[in-house]
Amino acid sequence: MGKVQKKKRSLADKVRKTKTSTEIKNNPFEVKINRKKFEVLGRKTKHDVGLPGVSRSKAINKRKETLLKEYKQKGKCGKFVDRRFGEYDTKMAPEDKILKRFAIERQRGHDKKDLYNLNEEEELTHYGQSLAEMEKFNDMANSDDDDFEEKGLLSAELTASHFGGGGLLRKRTPGEDGEDHHRAKSRQELIEELIQKSKQEKRERQVRKEEAQELTEKLDLEWKSIQTLMVKKTPKCDHVEEEKPKLEQYDMMVREMGFEMKAQPSEKLKTPEELAREEREKLHKLESDRLRRMMGDEGGESSQSQIHISADDINDGFVLDKDDNKTLSYQDGKWNVEEESEKDKDEEDDEKEGQSGEEEEAEEEVDGDDEEEEEEEVEQEGSSEEEDGHSDLESEPESEEEEEEEEETETSAKPILSKEEMKAQQEAAKAELPYTFTAPETYDDLKDLLHGHTPDNQRLIVARTQKSNHASLAVGNKLRLQKLFGFLLEYIGDLATRSPPELATTDKLIPELYTMCQMFPEAACKTMQSILGDAGHSSEEVLEVKGHITFPTLDMIIYLKVTALLFPTSDFRHPVTTPALLYISQALTKCPVKSLQDVTSGLALCCLGLEYVTFSKRFLPELINFLAGTLHLAVKDKTSLGYTVVPPFRPSGKCSDLLVLSDSESCKSWTKKSLPLSTTQHLELRSELERDHHRLTCLSTCLDLVKRCRLLYKDLTSFACIFQPIGTLLFKHLSAQTLPELLQELHGEILESIGSVPASRSRLVLERKKPIPLKMLTPKIVEVLDYGKKRGSTREEREKERLKHKYKKEFKGALREIRKDSRFLARVKLSEVMDRDSERKRKVRELFGSLATQEGEWKALKRRKKK
Repeated sequence: MGKVQKKKRSLADKVRKTKTSTEIKNNPFEVKINRKKFEVLGRKTKHDVGLPGVSRSKAINKRKETLLKEYKQKGKCGKFVDRRFGEYDTKMAPEDKILKRFAIERQRGHDKKDLYNLNEEEELTHYGQSLAEMEKFNDMANSDDDDFEEKGLLSAELTASHFGGGGLLRKRTPGEDGEDHHRAKSRQELIEELIQKSKQEKRERQVRKEEAQELTEKLDLEWKSIQTLMVKKTPKCDHVEEEKPKLEQYDMMVREMGFEMKAQPSEKLKTPEELAREEREKLHKLESDRLRRMMGDEGGESSQSQIHISADDINDGFVLDKDDNKTLSYQDGKWNVEEESEKDKDEEDDEKEGQSGEEEEAEEEVDGDDEEEEEEEVEQEGSSEEEDGHSDLESEPESEEEEEEEEETETSAKPILSKEEMKAQQEAAKAELPYTFTAPETYDDLKDLLHGHTPDNQRLIVARTQKSNHASLAVGNKLRLQKLFGFLLEYIGDLATRSPPELATTDKLIPELYTMCQMFPEAACKTMQSILGDAGHSSEEVLEVKGHITFPTLDMIIYLKVTALLFPTSDFRHPVTTPALLYISQALTKCPVKSLQDVTSGLALCCLGLEYVTFSKRFLPELINFLAGTLHLAVKDKTSLGYTVVPPFRPSGKCSDLLVLSDSESCKSWTKKSLPLSTTQHLELRSELERDHHRLTCLSTCLDLVKRCRLLYKDLTSFACIFQPIGTLLFKHLSAQTLPELLQELHGEILESIGSVPASRSRLVLERKKPIPLKMLTPKIVEVLDYGKKRGSTREEREKERLKHKYKKEFKGALREIRKDSRFLARVKLSEVMDRDSERKRKVRELFGSLATQEGEWKALKRRKKK
């Protein structure tokens, strides 16, 4: 009783605690009331009265009742749905349902892969058995067998009695109830009736089977008698061989095409690494051959090659050409060796004489066999055309054996060289270039490697160095070839600074530079950038000190030309060609023209600048200005000019008449030539006639460049404005009569393209003041309906604004609710994961505890056993 009272007291204490907690929660001082200043009719109130967080708890409870239930019931289904076609359609007949279901089943069997399968036939079944097998009557049922009733041929009454609850539980028809309602049959009577019925059905089936068997036998006999009439046999005497119809031309062509030679598979494409490896092996082989010839070795590898002997060879394939067995002969108690040695020497001398005679005959045969081989090749070509094209069926081993035999005959037919011929061969091998080279580590190594060689040999040396040290053949080859690219550029600059400059060698080395640039574009780009950057910095320093710079030297002009050949010039911005073009523009603008050599250097830069902008058709104003200034140097009278002269040229002065001819008769002896690049470095003009000829050559080059620029910039809208000063200069100041005939033709073509008298256009100038607008006297009326509200011109627009505002408001509210729902679901999922984890941890703890107890029991058991 004491325990029961204690439990009641504890329950009472718990109830009191809950009441006090609810009273504390419902403290009236914590109730929040949002008062309204005034009420407006038709406006919904948003103010709630109650404890803080009450609305939030209501929303959470609502989500638990709706969203949480949907989440828990997601993916669950509590009922079975019969999805067969027409199952719930009461209007369709059962036969129509079966037919439609059969059609749908047939359609499922026809997939896309069986769309064009015409040979596959469908197998028709009846109750799971194939109709084709049933028609063969292979498995005929015998009524006398014991297992006849076990094959599913029992009557409905028998199966109902055994498996349907017996005859007492069988449902009766209304007719039977009417007949036998007065007397109910016993179970024994019902079983006897079933047995009688089954025996009767069995007899009827046996009778039907016998009748069917008699009919089939009768039909077979009748068919044999009819079969002899249907077969028509032709007598042997009347049999006449029919003539085969002649083939048409199409059939003959088809058969001929079947005998034509089939295409043989070509060799697979090789990767660059495989090609480089083959090239290196080829060069190593040629180098070893050259070294062998230098050492005076005739046979080479063929003489030193050993015959391969397999491990299973017992060395029984030898043939004794002569009797080497020596007979022992004694004379005065000693072995007679001298006679045999003399005989051997005589035989060897005879053999040598015979071999020398055979070699002489072989030499004559080799000379005469060349003609015979040519005739045989012609005959083989003719015979190959007559063959059926079955050459691809020949075995490869036979062809290899024939090649080996030919090589053996060739080696045996080689004549033995004399000492003088051997020395000549050694000298020729020494004079040849080596086929393999190591990559130079410094610039001096490259100079020593190329020193004393012709331009073609220098190109060969660089090419073989590149092939012998390909980047894919070893780890450090890539860095060596990148260094070689920089050394080659430095070597080309060194060639240009020599006197006279070796431009032919530079021309031969440029293709090798291009291949290396394609292999290592980044390294080539950095190398050219460093060269151009150094040249630009040095020119800027000179310009800051002196105020002007000299024209670039020949090596820098060649570097600019190489840049145009190695890198694309049509890009909008390129890390190499763009700085090079800027350098050319700066040189054409900042370098003053003080001599004929400066004019030559400027025209060379103009040719390079035009080459840079040919593909991109970029406008280069420095080019046009320099060409106009060069034509200005050929003008005699500079008093009244209709054009402006742009620096680095001057309208008049000491160096403004550099291209004015000293004698007009020098035009007759002048012939058109191209300006050599060597004149940019060193120009020697000993007489006034040579100076005039050089002036005319410069003027011809300038006019050619003007013509090319005209063709390049003909599509520009400002074409007339660009060439207006040049047209004015050629038309008014530089007369064509004082020029040779070739230059007169150029002069006329340029004037025709530009226009004999260029149209003078005034330049566009902004007006000093803006035009004053006309005063508008029509007042602007704005309807003010309600101050402080959104105004609209019409009622429809105001309604539209109101609906837009309402739509935005509802949209924001929907987004807010969706975010809250997603947060609620995330919390639910997290709680599920935490519950699963805690459950798993609890089970793991229980397992560890049980294992610990087992371990303790096991240890205790061991201790007991030890004791």
